[in-house]
Amino acid sequence: MLSRIAESLYWVGRYVERAEDTARILDVHVHHILEDPTVSEETACRVLLGVMGTKPPEGLLDTQRVVELLGFNASDACSIVGSLSAARENARGAREVLSTEMWECLNATWVALPGQRSTAAELGPHVFFQFVKERAAMLAGLGDSTMARDDGWRFLVLGRCLERVDMTARLLLAGFCDPSGSPNWVTTLRSCSAHEAFLRTYKRGVDSSLVAEFLLLDRLFPRSAFFALGLAERRLAELGPITGRAGQEDEARRILGRARNELEFASVRELMADVPAHLRSLQAACAEAGAAVARRFFEQSAPVEWRRERVSKP
Repeated sequence: MLSRIAESLYWVGRYVERAEDTARILDVHVHHILEDPTVSEETACRVLLGVMGTKPPEGLLDTQRVVELLGFNASDACSIVGSLSAARENARGAREVLSTEMWECLNATWVALPGQRSTAAELGPHVFFQFVKERAAMLAGLGDSTMARDDGWRFLVLGRCLERVDMTARLLLAGFCDPSGSPNWVTTLRSCSAHEAFLRTYKRGVDSSLVAEFLLLDRLFPRSAFFALGLAERRLAELGPITGRAGQEDEARRILGRARNELEFASVRELMADVPAHLRSLQAACAEAGAAVARRFFEQSAPVEWRRERVSKP
């Protein structure tokens, strides 16, 4: 597979997952502000922008302005609209390997964004967030049901998994860094479509330690960090089987494997001792693994330039 095609598919997976998870995080933020009048809206907005890696603008901040920055800012590839636009552009570059159904879903989603923005202005942003989550789920389902399990599909899933780990860490950071000290963990679980799975697993009330354990360590829930890390490792193993006899040759697999092992063998008590530090370490591992994937699969060598040597006349 051409590195150009592989890179486009990888970023389609990352950008669609980024749009979906940003919608989930903003949905939690909006619900929390509306349900708890004791929360300082400006402080919560600044904390959220810091968690999302966006520099806060000058002046007063409110939820509407944050939704505009992280949701509708088309010039920023980290916003929902910017991510979906970037995903569509990358899909255009890999049109020959994407299924027709996937392209039509992504293109129709992009075309519908202006109308959804107008609807959100009238009915509230939750309508827009729900639309993004549903379309991202539809695209993931179409990818799993219409693409051959070849390298193109592996790069698509790899990008999705790396972004999911990073954004799950950001979602938890938004809760643990909440300035009110009392985030609504039920809303957090619902934003991940994880509340029912959580209740079936623990059969008890929701608290911060159990939410962190479930979203970080659960082996069966597909949005947990541990599950996504393992899936990313398997896709990398299929893309580049081990040929040497000593050590792990694939730098990205080594980084992800170390991060997965730290989660797998850490106790809940150790994690809860400093959750933000563990989450930031997980984000750093995802960034390093993404850079290693780019170096191995996507970097292109400079074209060879042939020059005619001047032959000196006798």
